[in-house]
Amino acid sequence: MKILVADKFEKSGLDGLKAIGTDVLYEPDLKDETLCARLKESEANILVVRSTKVTAEMIEGSALSVIIRAGAGYNTIDVSAASQHGVLVTNCPGKNSQAVAELAFGLIISCDRHIPDNAAQLRAGKWNKKGFSQAKGLYGRTLGLIGMGKISQEMIPRARAFGMNVIAFSRWMTPDIAAALGIGRAETPEDLARMSDVVSIHVSLTPNTKALVGPAFFGEMKQGAIFINTSRAEVVDQAALLMAVKEKGIIAGLDVFEGEPSGGDGVYDGELKTAENVYCTHHIGASTDQAQEAIAAETVRIVREYKLTGTVPNVVNISHAEIATHLLVVRHLDKVGVLAHILSVLKDEGASVQEMENIILGGAKAAIAQITVDKEPSPEALQLIKRNPNVFDASIFEIAK
Repeated sequence: MKILVADKFEKSGLDGLKAIGTDVLYEPDLKDETLCARLKESEANILVVRSTKVTAEMIEGSALSVIIRAGAGYNTIDVSAASQHGVLVTNCPGKNSQAVAELAFGLIISCDRHIPDNAAQLRAGKWNKKGFSQAKGLYGRTLGLIGMGKISQEMIPRARAFGMNVIAFSRWMTPDIAAALGIGRAETPEDLARMSDVVSIHVSLTPNTKALVGPAFFGEMKQGAIFINTSRAEVVDQAALLMAVKEKGIIAGLDVFEGEPSGGDGVYDGELKTAENVYCTHHIGASTDQAQEAIAAETVRIVREYKLTGTVPNVVNISHAEIATHLLVVRHLDKVGVLAHILSVLKDEGASVQEMENIILGGAKAAIAQITVDKEPSPEALQLIKRNPNVFDASIFEIAK
């Protein structure tokens, strides 16, 4: 099994890949035409990338069977082309969650206290204590989260540490889950904008999330509120954001934005360069040693699993979401055998599980299982699930298409 690593990658990951008996080609400077040619020449079976773009031309005619995005997102990979050529695309979800949450809170505090402007003026030799002595503060304010994946879940305890209230919008989050997490729930993104003092975006880029945050959303935000985006630039209508900054005094902290250079070095000359009250970082959300080591370990796990069993964890181009019709939500004690009981009932019902997430609540005593299935379980099946002594309740919701 030959692996081409076409991006900067941790030594621990390279050593781990070699230790499981693979032939590793580490060529982190490959991109565009040189990467395309090298894929054909090397006959690599697996490609590992971080920010490097993987195009249809690179995939076509290669010996690839798996492309691994050493990170959470995968919008730099032509997933459609990979699917057409029988190539699995996988990623490392959740491994950078803490790092992104830390940066998001750094941006929140920076926006509230205008820290970048403080530092810039002092470096220019200007003392402006009077100009920077006003800030709203975070205690008692409301943080609105769009999305309720692993990063948003990391945001909740950090917000509580600052004494903030938390609400969230997620199309998968039921009232039961919101209550169990101890947060409020918004019915729509606009409802969330209306209630929040700070908004932070944590969603992946999909057709459903592209331009999710636009004029209607910013029209509902409070005057002088803070807006944070550490997810994907395409989720936000940047022109609408800049209009809100100008007209409503919105303060923005962005780790992702239109026109950002794709490589490690480059030049940015876009409109955010001089935009007042907009603070941008260099797409560094996942760039901590802790996160990169965790991603390297997950990459090794993916390859090991593929080598030993032929199955690939975290595959993103198997479209379960289009098949799922209902969401089963089960609140239960976190004990051995509960999930097996639920899955056994679904199997007897002939309901195929498409996706499953089990959220362990504080103290690891209780949990909430969210399971999408391709048919509605019968009332009898729900009752059978509830009969397990470790199950508190079970509910079924139709998935809106």
